[in-house]
This record gives sequence, structure tokens and C-alpha cells, in this order.
Amino acid sequence: MRKFWTEKGIRQIDWLWAATMTGLFVLGLWHYGEVQAGAEVCGDTWLTGNYKMLMGAVLVLTGLLGWLFLGKPGGRQWKLEQIYPVAGLSMGVLYLLVFPPLSGPDEISHYISAYQLSNHILGQPSNSRDGHVLVRGQDWFLEDSHGEYVYGEEDGYWTMVGTKDESKPAVILGQVLTEETYRLIYESFHNGQKALRDGEAEHLAVSPYPPVVTTPAAYIPQALGISLARILNLNSVWLAYLGRIGNLLFFVAMTGLSIQKAPFGKEILAGGGLLPMTLHLSGTFSYDVWILAWMFYFTACCLDLAFAAERVKGRDVAVLATVMALAGPCKMVYSVFMGLCLLIPAKKFGSWKKWALSAGLVLGAWAVVMVLINRQVVSAYAAPETENYIGWAEETGYSLGMLLHQPRRTIQLFYNTLASQSQGYLMSMIGYCLGNLDPVLNVPYLLVLAFIGCLLCLAFRKPGEKLVLIGGRRLWIWLLCLSCMGALMLSMLIAWTPVSSSVISGVQGRYFLPFLPIFLMSLKNDTIVLTRCGQRGILYGMYGMNAYVVMRIFSTVSIRV
Repeated sequence: MRKFWTEKGIRQIDWLWAATMTGLFVLGLWHYGEVQAGAEVCGDTWLTGNYKMLMGAVLVLTGLLGWLFLGKPGGRQWKLEQIYPVAGLSMGVLYLLVFPPLSGPDEISHYISAYQLSNHILGQPSNSRDGHVLVRGQDWFLEDSHGEYVYGEEDGYWTMVGTKDESKPAVILGQVLTEETYRLIYESFHNGQKALRDGEAEHLAVSPYPPVVTTPAAYIPQALGISLARILNLNSVWLAYLGRIGNLLFFVAMTGLSIQKAPFGKEILAGGGLLPMTLHLSGTFSYDVWILAWMFYFTACCLDLAFAAERVKGRDVAVLATVMALAGPCKMVYSVFMGLCLLIPAKKFGSWKKWALSAGLVLGAWAVVMVLINRQVVSAYAAPETENYIGWAEETGYSLGMLLHQPRRTIQLFYNTLASQSQGYLMSMIGYCLGNLDPVLNVPYLLVLAFIGCLLCLAFRKPGEKLVLIGGRRLWIWLLCLSCMGALMLSMLIAWTPVSSSVISGVQGRYFLPFLPIFLMSLKNDTIVLTRCGQRGILYGMYGMNAYVVMRIFSTVSIRV
């Protein structure tokens, strides 16, 4: 080890840091020209000033993280669980600012769900008679940023009864991310939020967007941020940002705890937390953040109990049961990963009786919450002859009975989907289409390949590293991953795919992120060993690539007028 930290080693570290900083500076100047062009067309000259601040923040933060990730020979070497919170929070904030409120996937529905929970937290009326969520009158701005709603009153609440122009629907802030979105937010911060209707500060309004039917726990971080904004009487844009910041803080904290808990594979967990899609989601209202954070932590806990802890204690079982109860109801397909508990040797429980009791507690906690939260969904899926209708396609959908009675067709659907969509799943898991699945707001193809290469390098064994996920353990993990992927595809086949489709609709790459770390850990082998490039350097490279992505996205939006 001492031999590694020679002058040559110092030069390699300095070279990596210098190359990253130089590349960001040059590319930042290149995209500055695009921002200038956009500012000239739309007349919003402040865009260039904002981009300069973004570029400055990118360079300062990337320089700082180089010191933390790479360190200096003979100096203090920071632990990865200490570095990741700084890296995840700083880059997450940049993504959060470049992608404004409600620009994420299905974010309007998650925002409304968080708002509903905030109403309960603050003891305010939460729903109208038809079940729709009540918001402050001024907060209609987020879902109707141009003031297109025509409203009436019912039960003392404002209600949307139409739009001023039936051919011109209301504009949700950020759903289609353009330069105008940046302008609306800029004006809200600098000139105050312009009232679109008289008396909006005194009224409660009914949002036309329904909340997501899932466990309210998935929106606790977002709801706390919204509640703080309401207590401080901040405007709608501040409210949305504080809600998103709550989600980001939760994700970074839980991922940091997961890295600390994991007995090995820490770099892989950090790499999963530094993907563009992961960072982008962490700064939105999406409940995918809740699922990701808890699945990362569940994975770390199972690995710790299986390969590091001397024995399993009662509180360990309680933690596993609590995690499954909190995360399971959001997307029940991830309950497959309760199977990771089977990696823990039965002898660590003290007896087979204690092992069976522990397994029953974890499974029981998940089952009870699932029945309480999702019993209607489960009943609809389980009924073999239930007629299914896919609203977005205005067609009949597949039912479980139809799939069971036509096994050849079912297998063909799965085969067609994997054959034609696998590349898209991989690309979108990394972050090829960000925003509201907007192909314009993408990570360049070469960078996607680079991120994939980084993940694979993180999965390679280091010299002297002991292999533990081998043989039957490796096969079990692969079976769990395959089962979870199959369950995801089956759920979208029933819930989202019309019978006229030859492939399964609605499956997105980000759905595979919760089990990406454990899959990568299972790839470690004796054939490929990482000897030349340190894993900290790989993580720093991922941070630098994200830094470029946020500058590029800002410049792209600036010329999207």
C-alpha cells in the first residue's frame, strides 16, 4: 500500500482532478454561448447571470469533491459514508434547481399527494366532497401557471369548472420544461408571485388532480417541507422547492446510512446514488425516492446481518419488518426482495424456531400493511375474470384470467418487450430521458455509456477483496432480480397495456434502480480484478459527469423558447 502512494500516484490523482476541472470549464464555456443565444431571442438577459452562477457552483463543488474523493497521500482519507452526503446533497440541489418544480415524472400527482398529507399534519381540511385535495388558492399557480382556470364555488371552496379556452388546457409549471418555466420562477423569486385571481390568499381551492392511492408514509419528507412553507406563509414556488428539498434530504440521509451499514459494496451503493436518474428523482416529489432509499437500506441491513453481524437480535428483525412495512405498499412488486433475508444463516438467530418467528414477523408486517393500503388493488389484480379498461389508450386491457388462459400470448408479450425495449430500459435507468420523460432533456449517449462503464468497474473485485456472493448466493440474487423484473412487467401488463399492443407498455428503467446495487455486487468474480483505477476515482468521475449534465440541461432549456 505504501508503494502505491508514490510520486507517480500523486501525479495520477492530480491529473484526474485537473482533467475533470479543465473539461468542465471548457464545456461550460461552450454551453455559455447557447445560453447567450437563448437570452438574446427571449430578452431574458438574467439567464446568462444565472448560468454563470451555476457554472461557478459546479466548478467549486467539483473541486471540493475532488479533495474529498481523491484525498492526498499521507493526508486524511475520508470515509465513503462521510463523502456521499456531501456529494449527493450538493449535486442533488443542482439537479433540483435546473429541473424546476413539477418537471419530474408524474410529479403533479405526487405533489398533490404530499399536499394532502400536509393538510392532515397542519390540521387543515384535506379533501372536498368528491375526494379531491384542497390547496391554498394561490397554489393553483403551480397547476395553472397562466391562470386559465374558470372557477366557481362549492361548499365555500374554489372549484375548477373549465378553462377560458377549451382548446387551450391549463399549463402545469415545469411539466414541459422551457425557458418560460425559468422566467416564471425567476419572476416569482424577484418580483413576488403575481396573483392570478382576486382573493386567492383567503380561499381554499380544489385541485382537479387526484392523489396517488398508496401509503401516506411515502410523502412524509415532502409534506414536512410543504407544511414549513405554509407555516412561514411562503409563496407557491417556495412551497414546491421546500417539499422537494425534504425528499432530497431524506434520500441522501438514508443512502448515507446504507453505505455505512453495508459490510461491502459501499462504492456500488454510492455509485447507484450518483446516477443522473437517481439524483434527478431525489429532488422531486416522487415516491420512487422513498422506495429507493428504503430498498438500499434493506439491502445493506441484510448484507450486514448475513456477513458481518455475529448474531441477529430482536431489534434487527424489527428494523427489517419496519422497512418492509414502510416501503412495501408503494410498489408491492419490490416485496420480492424480502428474499434477501434468506442470505442470513439460520444459526445466527439461535434456533430454527426463532428464525421462523423472525421470518413471520417480517412477512406479517408487510402483509398487514399491504391489506390495509392496497387491498382493493390486490383484489382487482387477483380476480381472474375482472374486465380491465386502460384509460390512456381508451381500450380494453389484459386481465389475469386472459393471461392465464393464453400462456403462449403472454410469453410472446414478454419476449417482444425484452427484445425491443431492453436497451431503452438500460438507457432510461441511467438517465437518458430526464424531466417528464422528455427526450430533449437527456444525458448524451456517450455519457450514458460512461456511467454504465463506471458501474461495471465499481462491481469488479479489488485486489485482496474476499468474494462472498458466489455459488448459490449469487444464483439466489439473480433469481430475485429476475423475479422482481418479471413482477414489474406483469403489473404494467395488467395495469397499463391495451390488448392491441404487442409489447408491454409503461415499464421504465428507473423501476430497476432499487435492485441495481445488489445485482452489481453479485457480479464480483476472480476473472476480472480492478487493479489500476481506484474506485474513489471512478465515483469522482461520475460526480464530474453529473456536473456537466446540469450545465448542459440548463443551456438546453435556455434555448427552448
